[in-house]
Amino acid sequence: MFTYARLFFRYLFGDPLPETPEFDSDRAMNDHALLEARERARHGDWQAARKVVEDAGDDWELRGRRVGVLSDLAAKEDGWLYAWLRAAPLDPSAVLIQATMLGQRAGEARGSASAAETTAEQFAGFEQLSEASAQVSARALALAAPHDPLPFVELMGAMFADRGARTASFDEVFDEGRRRDPYNFDLHLTAISLRCQKWGGSHELMFGTARQVAEAAPPGHSAVMLPLFAHFEYAMIEFGWGERTAKTLKAHRRYFTRPEVRQEMDHWIAKWRAGTPGPAKLATCRQWQALYYCLAGRRQEAKTVFDEIGQYVNATTAWAYFWSGSEYGYLKGWMWANRI
Repeated sequence: MFTYARLFFRYLFGDPLPETPEFDSDRAMNDHALLEARERARHGDWQAARKVVEDAGDDWELRGRRVGVLSDLAAKEDGWLYAWLRAAPLDPSAVLIQATMLGQRAGEARGSASAAETTAEQFAGFEQLSEASAQVSARALALAAPHDPLPFVELMGAMFADRGARTASFDEVFDEGRRRDPYNFDLHLTAISLRCQKWGGSHELMFGTARQVAEAAPPGHSAVMLPLFAHFEYAMIEFGWGERTAKTLKAHRRYFTRPEVRQEMDHWIAKWRAGTPGPAKLATCRQWQALYYCLAGRRQEAKTVFDEIGQYVNATTAWAYFWSGSEYGYLKGWMWANRI
């Protein structure tokens, strides 16, 4: 009721009403070629899927996003993908999409609950599908161009299910992926997640990985934003692991107003804004900034970034670190920034 009253008074006194966010991942993505190719693939035209991946060329972030979206489709409707694999079993793009699809199915088998609330059957499905993804990723790697880093992202993703594999081959896989693409966003985000405390690593390893690539990456590169994610991960573990309450939110907000945290976050945002960001991870980088500004109580900066994001949104998972759901968290932040 209070929200509607504030909207009414804004309307009554002539203040413009902002457009309410719409959670529409297709419109938020703004990649018409990909959306058309996905629709054609859904109707059996796998050649369209192959073309849209190949058209990304060596833009590995764009190529990775297109592989991910097509893998989402394959996880639900895989007939077109297996038709592609039958017609061209040595096509590296088809094999990579298959590996990514298996990784997504592994995540779905496990679910998003904590380890204590995950059943033995869920873990078994997670491990089995992750192993299948690792095997197909290795095949994708054998077929890929010598400078393609994307199979290494999938190989690292499969390590979440097998701590032994992380210990035995993490450095080898990570180093070769970085050699191929030194600042690859998805590669480093996966490494940061594998090295964080909740997956058996430590805060020091996590922050070290994030800060190293952010320092080395050029201005405007999406990897410059990775220390923000590390801070979100740290705050979630230290001040609200397993809880989303008013008390934990206050603790998170105190953390993000610390002078040393604010100084570092502002430094990386300034470096990112000093360059020309690419389109593939633009929305994620902006949402991380908006989330930080909301947690730090910086309303005007938050509103500016929300305005940059625009009406159509695919809410990133980081919002769910602090609120009960990504879309709910995004909407809470947007409403606060817009004084609604």
